[in-house]
Amino acid sequence: MSLVSFLSAVALMLSPVSSSDPVVEVLTTDGALVGRANDQVEAFKGIPYAAPPVGAFRWRPPQPVEAWDGPRDAGNVGALCPQPPANGDPGVGPMPMSEDCLTLNVWSPKDRAGPAPVMVWIHGGGFNNGSGTAALYDGTALARRGVVVVTINYRLGRLGFFDHPALAAEREHDEPGGNYALMDMIAALKWVQANAEAFGGDPGRVTIFGESAGGAAVTRLMISPEARPLFHRAVIQSGLGRDTGTPLDRVSALGKPSLQARGQAYAQRLGLAAATSADLRAIPAEALLTPAPNFYGGDNLVIDGSVVQEDVEAAFAAGKQAPVPLIIGTNSAEFWWMKPSDLSPYGEIDDAMTPEERATIVAAYGGEDGYNAHVVSDLAFNEPARHLARLHARAGNPTFLYRFDVVPDPNPEPHEGATHASERPYVFDNLATTNWPMGERDYRAAAAMADYWSRFAATGDPNETGRPAWPQFGVEPDRLLEFTNDGPAAKPIPFKDRLDLIEAYYTRPR
Repeated sequence: MSLVSFLSAVALMLSPVSSSDPVVEVLTTDGALVGRANDQVEAFKGIPYAAPPVGAFRWRPPQPVEAWDGPRDAGNVGALCPQPPANGDPGVGPMPMSEDCLTLNVWSPKDRAGPAPVMVWIHGGGFNNGSGTAALYDGTALARRGVVVVTINYRLGRLGFFDHPALAAEREHDEPGGNYALMDMIAALKWVQANAEAFGGDPGRVTIFGESAGGAAVTRLMISPEARPLFHRAVIQSGLGRDTGTPLDRVSALGKPSLQARGQAYAQRLGLAAATSADLRAIPAEALLTPAPNFYGGDNLVIDGSVVQEDVEAAFAAGKQAPVPLIIGTNSAEFWWMKPSDLSPYGEIDDAMTPEERATIVAAYGGEDGYNAHVVSDLAFNEPARHLARLHARAGNPTFLYRFDVVPDPNPEPHEGATHASERPYVFDNLATTNWPMGERDYRAAAAMADYWSRFAATGDPNETGRPAWPQFGVEPDRLLEFTNDGPAAKPIPFKDRLDLIEAYYTRPR
């Protein structure tokens, strides 16, 4: 038995319900669940929202859950989806690990005056790592604010984004392929629509929110026809915006190989030059982890023609995105460690600059040191976020732009500003899950951020009496709310001159 198969067997075991635990029961469309309750919040964990994607279901759209008889214990989180080692990322939950990982977790306020808004979290990790089971994403603090919080697992890496001619040949003509992680997210949102009321939630007020790859997933759900009726507000945290997707069976707009060609090359690497679909499904899950797929290089950003039909920027420019209220933003020092000269797809995004363009842009950064420190963050995150905010507001949709610049003191990293993913414990008001020394100002910042996010989920507008006003982007163009060590403050977009030059670089004829 392989390691993943063994862990799968462990993950299928249901933990017994202790008679001393405070328990609460709900009835879902698939059966009864027994969760845990304290004086404010009810929690239900490890809930299957789709059948295990194993065997013949590997690289297939998610299948319905098989209903169960009797109460099912929902006191523990489910297994991680197969992924490389976490390397200390707090966004990865506890072992075991298994392909049988399509579970979600729900936190609900115990005392509700009426149906509560629902917030569905999509974790980041480059679509290669992460889980909805991490303590960092515990929904208790947000649920205390009157929202139902749902965190999900979805297939990762080559199990979530993969195609091969042998797989394509067996699909029905209307069966989507390649984007299995996105299909999982849509299946989870359908589960939320069917079951929100059982947990006291309002299926008519569902907010999807995600960070990094999770933010990129939100942009894709916003342009996915199948996802359109399943949510009503969206939050994009450091979610790219000008990235180019990889089609299933043709070269990308950047001239890069199709997803099927990439799948063939990977199969050949494993000695399966003439692989059948059965051969591919027999590959041990752990063998699919190395080398890890390249997120920004196109392995995990897929245009399948069904779930995702075009690039995000093109869809937003054409007004095809979901017409929902949107929060979008970035951190002040996203990729401070990454230089444009690095040998990576992120290092390539300035390669098309002419010498004249580069000289002008370098001067705007105050020289090579400033350019090296900030241009990758601006190219990948900051300008694309501003651009999507402008497009969404131009289409008449309520839009709120932010910049996160809260830095713990003492700062444990050798830079100035808030690094990529550092806003997550503030959004969830879960600072105790970090290893950083947090002070009173951090707790104030976390309370403010969680308040804005939960208010947005309730009303579609993050503003509420008693907090600094967050300007609506379409009403006050190019103004945002900056989260700082001194508190939130509305202001013009910082470093507008740099972003304008980046925008000109992106939009000039190539």
